[in-house]
Amino acid sequence: MNHANDHTHNSAALPLVLATGLTLGYAAVEAGVGVWAGSLALVADAGHMVNDAAALALAAGAAWLARRPPSSRHSYGLGRAEFLAALINSVAMLGLVAWLTVSAVKRLQAPQAVMGEAVSLTAAVGLAINVLVAWLLARGEKNLNTRAAMLHVMGDLLGSVAALVSGIVIAFTGWTTIDPLLSMAIGGLILISSLRLLREALHGLMEGTPFAIDPAEVASALATVPGVVAIHDLHVWSVGPERPLLSAHLVVRDIGQWDDVLAVSRVLLAERFAIRHTTLQPESLSRPIQEEPCNAALPR
Repeated sequence: MNHANDHTHNSAALPLVLATGLTLGYAAVEAGVGVWAGSLALVADAGHMVNDAAALALAAGAAWLARRPPSSRHSYGLGRAEFLAALINSVAMLGLVAWLTVSAVKRLQAPQAVMGEAVSLTAAVGLAINVLVAWLLARGEKNLNTRAAMLHVMGDLLGSVAALVSGIVIAFTGWTTIDPLLSMAIGGLILISSLRLLREALHGLMEGTPFAIDPAEVASALATVPGVVAIHDLHVWSVGPERPLLSAHLVVRDIGQWDDVLAVSRVLLAERFAIRHTTLQPESLSRPIQEEPCNAALPR
């Protein structure tokens, strides 16, 4: 890997590193004030921020691993580390949602006094920190891994809003029930996003076809390449977010024109589907096609 690429990769990872430091530092502040003020929403937000810091650190580590050059043991590199990080992050978020729900139900059953003014002030500063962290991540590289990290941050941003609103309402009305209710509402929002992220991470780890790519459309496009008679044994998967791979057998009318067919096919796949790592095998029209049950050839 050249120095220019190293510089680009380091620049892409820098927002994650800065975001981790900011998030972890203020989590300690929120936790202390939350315990002192008796606010579940603030303690939950602090726990969420610690979770965020771990998620951001994991994302930064996965991003670094994904950019390691291929080796004899890992010929595709370590791009799957980003899927794994997204999986761990989404499961961690589901755990946080469960904890928030249980804690909120207990607080509803046994209300506790909350110092609204202290909660509001601390939550307001936490909200500003989360906005800054979200801004840092938005300026960095965008892929499944950073989306996972952003999910944590946006969830924490909502948690700060909930804690802020809770503190203001309690300070002016004394209605402490709003504290656990808002915690449960934020947990529901986080749950939806976490399940969506978990689905994408599992799909990638199971070598599923990227959601943005339709294999039938890819096969139809390849069938339009001059000289191609049929396509079979087509597979599309990914070794990391935004890194699709393809392999296929192309039945050609004239095997002597394979170089031209290959060049046109590669350009088509790269420009139309952003698939740049391809393995295309030629087969002569006179040779019987060995089809897989779910990959029937497409005649022209």
